[in-house]
Amino acid sequence: MEMKSAIASLGALAHEGRLSTFRLLVQAGPDGLAAGEVARRLGMLPNTLSASLNVLSHAGLISARREGRSVIYTANYDGMRDLLAFLMEDCCAGSPEICAPLAELAQRAACCVPQSLPA
Repeated sequence: MEMKSAIASLGALAHEGRLSTFRLLVQAGPDGLAAGEVARRLGMLPNTLSASLNVLSHAGLISARREGRSVIYTANYDGMRDLLAFLMEDCCAGSPEICAPLAELAQRAACCVPQSLPA
């Protein structure tokens, strides 16, 4: 991941509503959630949610697909992995104990996410 992409992703997540939206979509898994359901679960106004979804989408952290009259949003797990890898890329500086807890978290999460998700 390039620095500009990382900055865009981090900037998109640097807002309470957008971070909550992204986390909810990550929890929802590859099936995603309809925009209305996201708004309901987070107690967000539709126009506020729309702006948040737009920022997250432009940062490459979520994707949208139409199903009938609904727009279904899903987390972009590859984008999330790229961002996490970028943040951990230079970790440790020769001291593996620094990143060991992060590596353990990543290992536990690896069992939860399918290896290949539809784009």
